[in-house]
Amino acid sequence: MKDTRLADPVKRQPIFNVPPALLSVILLLVGIQVLRGALPSTTDADLLARLAFVPGRFSVLWDRGAVLGQFSALDTDDPVGLRTFQVARFFLGDGSIQFWTPLTYGLLHGGWTHVGLNAVWLLAFGAPVARRFGPARFLLFLALGAVAGAAAHLLVYPFDLQPLVGASASVSGCMGAALRFMFQPRRPVDGAIADAGGLGDTIRSTVPILVLLADRRALSFLAVWFVTNLASGLGGMAMGVSDAPIAWQAHIGGFLFGLLAFPLFDRADARSGDDIVQPPEDEAERV
Repeated sequence: MKDTRLADPVKRQPIFNVPPALLSVILLLVGIQVLRGALPSTTDADLLARLAFVPGRFSVLWDRGAVLGQFSALDTDDPVGLRTFQVARFFLGDGSIQFWTPLTYGLLHGGWTHVGLNAVWLLAFGAPVARRFGPARFLLFLALGAVAGAAAHLLVYPFDLQPLVGASASVSGCMGAALRFMFQPRRPVDGAIADAGGLGDTIRSTVPILVLLADRRALSFLAVWFVTNLASGLGGMAMGVSDAPIAWQAHIGGFLFGLLAFPLFDRADARSGDDIVQPPEDEAERV
């Protein structure tokens, strides 16, 4: 008897295909911003003092004089100098080290524009990385990306007493990580992105650093990314916490961490290419 059953419908991809771990992170960042908006200003300021990363509170360990010297260099007769003095004094606090701040600063933002931009970029670059790593590795990756960003900021401005906040270092880490599989040799970028993001049936292998640096597409991406970050940071663009500009050093620290540490978090099958699906023979020339 002839089988008259209808064929299974084609499986459709959902419009919003966000990994749960990534969605949880974004909701957490937004929730914290909502909570801060509901807090009294004094309580919110105390929260910043406890959770924001302040380089001077670490470098006071090896050069207390240089940290305190930041105050003597300010002209308190000038309104701007006086405000800078007050902000620095507030965030220095009692001078004790807050070891948790290289991680917790990534949970705070300078305003809704700041958290909104980070959420958008996390959706764009964090989604394929989260699918590739899995929830536990992805969350650890974000945490260490924040620490790497704080370390880079401390290296450039060891005695600074301005607070650093924002998940931008972790976001930059996702960008660096995505670069390790986004530009596959002899494969269009849009196809590699679709595969990496879970929209295709292929898991793309890790691209070695030397191969990546020989790819003109990757080099173009790197050049645009670094120039944009340097321009925004050196141009003095602020994100709402005091008058501090964008911390491009933290961005670069997170990006380099993602680029170099990616193989440590990647799945073994993806690194080896065991699950790579080869294209049909008649399409081989187009890949």
